[in-house]
Amino acid sequence: MKEILVVKDLKKTFHLSRKQQKLEHAPSSVKVALNGLSFTANEGEIYGLLGPNGAGKTTTMRILATLIKADSGEASIDGIDVRKNPEAIRKEIGFLTSDLKLEDFFTPAYLFNFFSDLHGIEPTLRDQRRQKLFGRFGIDRFAEVKVGDLSTGMKQKASIAISIAHDPKFIIFDEPTNGLDVITAKSVTDFLLELKGEGKTIILSTHILSLVEKICDRVGIIFNGQMAVSGTLKEVTGGRPLDDVFFDLYQKEGGEF
Repeated sequence: MKEILVVKDLKKTFHLSRKQQKLEHAPSSVKVALNGLSFTANEGEIYGLLGPNGAGKTTTMRILATLIKADSGEASIDGIDVRKNPEAIRKEIGFLTSDLKLEDFFTPAYLFNFFSDLHGIEPTLRDQRRQKLFGRFGIDRFAEVKVGDLSTGMKQKASIAISIAHDPKFIIFDEPTNGLDVITAKSVTDFLLELKGEGKTIILSTHILSLVEKICDRVGIIFNGQMAVSGTLKEVTGGRPLDDVFFDLYQKEGGEF
């Protein structure tokens, strides 16, 4: 199976303001987010990235999406270097994170068309993609409603549709079901499996262990910016419940409940 994502020895630090340092009870103004993180993901699989808050999951996702740069280390997607060729990476990936919000003033239809145009999608194909994705998520009835007037679940569905308007083959989802009701979360989960069925590669950051067990082919668990374990679910768990494995590792890393 082809390795489509290769991450090698990524390191990233942030400088905290005095206020941030106080809020986080940090002993130093330098926060180490990633400390030599390495892992790979195969083409056509869903790879789940697990870890507690502050472990480095979102930082990793942002580096892969070219939103920030690593201090050192390497990352490539389908042979394209993330640092050296960010524009090419952006053409190949879809990226969704709860930290990036759709503008409340615009409608889903307008935003879908806008981002499709940015990717150079021909209008006829753009309209076909919009019809398919909006119909899949039931957004079509709300296509001309301002985002600010949509429910939380509908906003998330619209965000997913817009993030893959250009039909990317590599998709990065940071907490895609966070804060969603059970029905909407299932809709999103089912869609992730549909994307995998189309041959897409998905990197999924989440804190929901049951979601990883249900849909992920492989999993990586990170603590303090380092990979504690990575492999197939069977390799990582040895047949044990994933939550037992996770919390055992968490305690070994000095975590407290």
